[in-house]
Amino acid sequence: MFRFFLSRLALLIPTFIGVSIVAFSFIRLLPGDPILLLAGERGVTEQRYQELQAAYGFDKPILVQYFNYVLDLLSGDFGTSLVTKRPVLNEFFTLFPATLELSLCAIIVAVAIGIPAGVFAAVKRGSWLDQSVMGVALVGYSMPIFWWGLLLIILFSGILHWTPVSGRISLIYFFPSVTGFMLVDSLLSGQAGAFKSAASHLVLPTIVLATIPLAVIARQTRSAMLEVLGEDYVRTARAKGLAPRRVIGLHALRNALIPVVTTIGLQVGVLLAGAILTETIFSWPGIGKWMVDSVLKRDYDVVQGGLLLIAAIVMIVNLIVDVLYGLINPRIRT
Repeated sequence: MFRFFLSRLALLIPTFIGVSIVAFSFIRLLPGDPILLLAGERGVTEQRYQELQAAYGFDKPILVQYFNYVLDLLSGDFGTSLVTKRPVLNEFFTLFPATLELSLCAIIVAVAIGIPAGVFAAVKRGSWLDQSVMGVALVGYSMPIFWWGLLLIILFSGILHWTPVSGRISLIYFFPSVTGFMLVDSLLSGQAGAFKSAASHLVLPTIVLATIPLAVIARQTRSAMLEVLGEDYVRTARAKGLAPRRVIGLHALRNALIPVVTTIGLQVGVLLAGAILTETIFSWPGIGKWMVDSVLKRDYDVVQGGLLLIAAIVMIVNLIVDVLYGLINPRIRT
């Protein structure tokens, strides 16, 4: 098992190098000059422009810039924001709890609904329930996040007035951040109505972000269940007269969950990618909105560091899933 873990860990090194190249190149391929955005196109002289170029290292050849960037990364320095002058790591971990809270709520909703929906669809294969579940899953998977989010805002916020439009909590509540999770901090604050406000702000972003993972998990669960239900040991369990719930829950679902666990792990990347659009739509103060704002401002270090940190999180989660997969199914270790 240790060799299996090391082999998976070794794959992360070339992946991380590739991501660093993409992150470094991506922002520089976009039109716009960060120096002019910082100083103002009309408020900088040629001499001042050259001084700023030298101060930020933009006057050096591109390969030298990348080499210096890698050296900084190896020392644990992800750079400093050109706009706020704060270290990228500090800004990332200040905003990451908001994204993590939203992603955790979304994956909990996706798993809690997706797995039972997939199981029911597999058990009732070919029925109206099966077709309805798969039809809804297909629509959910195909739904553009920005369009789906705007529809929910118009309906539940604009017409019904059930949920807030944006933010994490109403402006009338103020308390120190202890954990970074608004639901937890609102409870710890002891202020009446704070938790309800935080929960109501979380509803629509969670639904929007959970839609695609829910659809994928439901379809994967159904596919895995159909394969397992045709196995000999399931037929044997039924022939012994075991209760249908025991056959499905103990014998079938337990083995069908092996590929589903992998699918859930892969959805972490989908959640973080979807969080960028979701946080922008709902003005959710997380790393997604932070990254979008940084791209618009050509904040090189933030975009590079943010992409690398997000990629590192996805890779670590996938590594954990690989290890769990190896523990569940020892045959894949070879």
